[in-house]
Amino acid sequence: MNTQKIKAVYKGVIVLAAGMLLLSCSTGKNYSRPELSLPEAYAVSSTETDSSLARLSWNEFFTDTTLQRLIQRALTHNFDLRVALARVEAYQSYAKQARAAWLPALQAQATASTTNPSENSLNGISLSNFLETSHLEDYTLAASVSWELDVWGKIRRHKEAALADYLETFEAARAVQTAVVAQVAEGYFNLLMMDAQLAIAQRNASLSDSIVQMIQLQKNAGEATQLAVQQAQAQKQNALILIPQLEQAIALQENGLRLLTGDWPGRIGRTAQLDDIPVEQGLATGVPAELLAYRPDVRASEMALKAANARVGVAQASLYPSLTLTATGGLNAFEASNWFSTPASLFSVASAGITQPIFARRALKTQVEVSRAEREQRATEFKASVTTAVHEVTNALIRIDKAKAEQVVATERVETLNQAVRNAQMLFRSGMANYLEVISAQSSALEAQLDKALITRHQLAAQLELYHALGGGWM
Repeated sequence: MNTQKIKAVYKGVIVLAAGMLLLSCSTGKNYSRPELSLPEAYAVSSTETDSSLARLSWNEFFTDTTLQRLIQRALTHNFDLRVALARVEAYQSYAKQARAAWLPALQAQATASTTNPSENSLNGISLSNFLETSHLEDYTLAASVSWELDVWGKIRRHKEAALADYLETFEAARAVQTAVVAQVAEGYFNLLMMDAQLAIAQRNASLSDSIVQMIQLQKNAGEATQLAVQQAQAQKQNALILIPQLEQAIALQENGLRLLTGDWPGRIGRTAQLDDIPVEQGLATGVPAELLAYRPDVRASEMALKAANARVGVAQASLYPSLTLTATGGLNAFEASNWFSTPASLFSVASAGITQPIFARRALKTQVEVSRAEREQRATEFKASVTTAVHEVTNALIRIDKAKAEQVVATERVETLNQAVRNAQMLFRSGMANYLEVISAQSSALEAQLDKALITRHQLAAQLELYHALGGGWM
């Protein structure tokens, strides 16, 4: 093909492509966030400022150094988080591939062939008569370019979907991180609570031993019965049985924390006590609309909706014609000695093609209908995630408020019952109270102290729940 013919073909292709581009429009709708009608404030009283607790990084929110080390190790070695990050890398590659879809496809090919037809065949007779040879050789070195024009926006919508898929996995990984941070902190608070309860049980066992000795002395003096000694011993055993139970629970919780950090079972060194962890007051929640910015699971849900919306455009574009430009050129000869002889061995081919699907057994229409249904599903899931997030923040605020009220009563109860134990012991020594009153006071004091440790842990858990519900822990 001479140069003028090649130019004519290219001009025809360009005119055809320009005409289709002028007449075309992108399929599908651009993404817009669904109407949510979020409340202006949370239903429960909270500190509503321009800032939100979610803006604090986890190492600012958790100040205990042991807990910080545990969280840092978990963010490096936690198995669920590592799986989520690997998923992010995979979808990042898909996004890169989608961006490259705008570019033409380039291929190179080199072939060499020889054909030896039968001498009695039509090909064999033709070769011997016209070329005076018994075989035919062919040598080709060529490069081809193929480029699909994005007439209907299919490639652009596919790129949008791939990018949204990547961002969904990215936000999902952040959601896993916030969950891991919350799980490690919750496990650590449980550990400190059980440490406190173990110390309470050990102190009560020591106190019970003193009471047993005191009643034993009175029995020896004829002032108490064997029944009194046995009941005092039973109270001591109540405290003693808690010790191995709590030691077992502590060991299991330590193993649970080490599993979260991707480590083998073993002890966890710590120096802090439950009362050393501060219970913050007036935690800032911001407004419900900020959940769209800080909750990674909500953001992941919105990215899934955005991807589904883009796939509707891809499915719709598949119903329309596709325009493809191709060009091939290189060297071709039927003798090896002339293969690289230029310009005689040069060849080129240029073409443009339009493909219009006509009947695909309803596959394309079904694809459009399914993509629309999936978009509606994702829209509902997004609205549900936002609603759930608002409920979780509200519930956490309720728990913080009620746990604070419980802590006030629990502290007063412990002080009252500790004083009752001291008074019962004094009255018992002076003969103004019997042993049952002493044992009852000690039993009530033990229960109150254990409950107070549990309520303190509830306060910390509610504070942690609010931080997690607001979307904190991924920065």
